[in-house]
Amino acid sequence: MEFRYAISLTLEAHLPFVREYTGDNDLSLTGEEVRFFETLSLTFLPLLETLERLDSDHIPFRLGLSVSPIIMYMLSDEHLIDKYLCYTEKQIEFGRQELERTAGEKTFNELNKLTQFHYDRIVNRKTAFTERYEKNILKALDFYRQKGKLEILASCATNAFIPFISHNQESIQAQIEIPISGYRRHFYSSPQGFWLPGLGWSPAVESFLQSYNFSYTILDAHGLLFGDPAPEKGTFFPARTPNGTYILARDFYAVQEIDQMAKDGIFLDNDRDVGYELSPKLVSRFLSAEGERHKTGYRYWTHSGGNTVYNPQKAFEKTSGYAKKFLDNATARLKEASKHMKEAPICLYANNADYFGRFWHEGMQFIETLFRIACEYKDLQFLCPSEYLYKQDLSSLQVIAPEFSSMEYNGYAETWLDDSNDWIYRHLAHSMERMTELAERFPDDTGLKERALNQAAREILLAQSSDWPALLYKQDSTEYARTQAENSLRNFTTIYEALGSNYISTEWLTNLEKRHNIFPNINYRVFRRKK
Repeated sequence: MEFRYAISLTLEAHLPFVREYTGDNDLSLTGEEVRFFETLSLTFLPLLETLERLDSDHIPFRLGLSVSPIIMYMLSDEHLIDKYLCYTEKQIEFGRQELERTAGEKTFNELNKLTQFHYDRIVNRKTAFTERYEKNILKALDFYRQKGKLEILASCATNAFIPFISHNQESIQAQIEIPISGYRRHFYSSPQGFWLPGLGWSPAVESFLQSYNFSYTILDAHGLLFGDPAPEKGTFFPARTPNGTYILARDFYAVQEIDQMAKDGIFLDNDRDVGYELSPKLVSRFLSAEGERHKTGYRYWTHSGGNTVYNPQKAFEKTSGYAKKFLDNATARLKEASKHMKEAPICLYANNADYFGRFWHEGMQFIETLFRIACEYKDLQFLCPSEYLYKQDLSSLQVIAPEFSSMEYNGYAETWLDDSNDWIYRHLAHSMERMTELAERFPDDTGLKERALNQAAREILLAQSSDWPALLYKQDSTEYARTQAENSLRNFTTIYEALGSNYISTEWLTNLEKRHNIFPNINYRVFRRKK
């Protein structure tokens, strides 16, 4: 084997379904859609910039990226893209206004330079999006996949937390099967890895991963550590489940270490946007009709509190130091682990892609620096998850039944089930049974009835999204999350009752299809029971 230690960075690109549609000409903004626009500007475009620089400089890099079906859809939706371009144009206009406001006075000198910094990045990224990438982020990602430098992982149709829908096998089947055609369409192949939303492991998912040809998945560290039997090589080496699915565990210490680094007071405070600080008159472009403020993309202050102006150069220098520290610490852990095993151990860092950009402004600089300075470490190599797996003797992997587990608070699904969100599940369980009933009762329908059945399937999938209970638990956009969950359940019930009475409003259905138009080629029969 040509390396002694391996590191794998695997990121999850996902957001809740946030498409608000009232007509093709309505380009007004909502706070939830602005989150998507920020993910595009602060995560996806910086990621592509990073990959392009590394590639042009012939720096070896490997990255795993789970692209959720929802984010794939939103990145391809013309209406959302039109809204995004409208949003970036407002940012550019506001930037010119800010450059004028902060010019001329000595006290504003640092702010003026920082305004220019943000303004230039917004202009350059809009140009890159429209011209270099031709508004097609997925195609740009596929370029690096084809070069073998980026591995795409699949995920559930609507980010369902599998353990909480596992009592309904047809729903797991639908969550895994429906998005497969989308991955083949955008990436011209079927992914080998499957990202479990929330890293939620349940034995029920295992047979489905195997049925749909997924080779491996990733668990949080304790899911493997507390498995039966205990792993002989800890979390530094993959295992195999009784049914043959390969399991990789994420490195707990790597996650904790980067979390601490990102909190350094020298870094940009991405939450403190001037859209919430300046007078309504100055930020009028980013006010909704109801007076709700939206982020402008112009941030001036550091995490340290007070009014310490952000310095990009100093932050970059600190980021470089942290990247070296991370590699040194990871190598030290791997070196210690290698004393107890003959194989090359792996440090797998897995987290949300938005962490690197939308949350931690300097995150993509950190990743780029990791790849650049890793060239100095002779025994260390970055690998995609499957690339590492297939360098092993897979027949010799220890067979382990993993423990029920998840990521987030405490690691046992509390984020998705507590007294803030438990009300969702009794309604969801009843509706999932009804969806299977509809698929069985109307196996061969066409026309308006088939449209209604397909829309019922979309509504069930959207109701199953783990984003709604997670947002309720975190008390983040709670009204939006509750409304989305309730609306999808209500829409499904309306269709179910209409099919029972043999009448459905064509106008109502058409409007719903325009609003919730995800998975345009969906086939409701996926919810039928397997014979």
